[in-house]
Amino acid sequence: MRPAVRSSARACAVALVAATLASACDLLRREPPVPTAEQAAAYYHNASGVIGVELSGNIVEVRVRQPANQLRRGGSLWARVGPYIYLFTPGTRDLLEAYGGVAAVRVITLAPGDVEVARATLMRDTLSDILWRRSLNLLGHALGEGTRRPSRLQDLAEWGERHTEYRYNPTYVPEQR
Repeated sequence: MRPAVRSSARACAVALVAATLASACDLLRREPPVPTAEQAAAYYHNASGVIGVELSGNIVEVRVRQPANQLRRGGSLWARVGPYIYLFTPGTRDLLEAYGGVAAVRVITLAPGDVEVARATLMRDTLSDILWRRSLNLLGHALGEGTRRPSRLQDLAEWGERHTEYRYNPTYVPEQR
């Protein structure tokens, strides 16, 4: 090859590499997706009691109305377990998988009159696949047997307390853990 052709080919190769690197850098700078409130709400459409789904920055907040009779009959145990029934669901897992920009999901349970009973926040990377399977298993047992065997509700509440940031209203859960 003649020197002019080599330098022209070299210049072309350098330009091609620079263009490729520039587009790769552009891809790295893009923010991971965050859903709209409506998109996030679709992951909880089958859940009874959900009264709203909102975004607070990159945190999805799910608000749930907890029945008064549940709080009256179940006492502090039902107040404690309330957020975890909605947090450790396939919907939450799928939402976190679909939207890499969601940092956390927070469930807030409310008594009649919009009094906050409890809240729990699950950070995105807290649960591995194995821990998600365990969470779903505990949820299934709590939903299926919780009325007959309150220990199933206790197991789910304790699991939630180990894996989330939580806060309980002392009116409903006097013994802060």
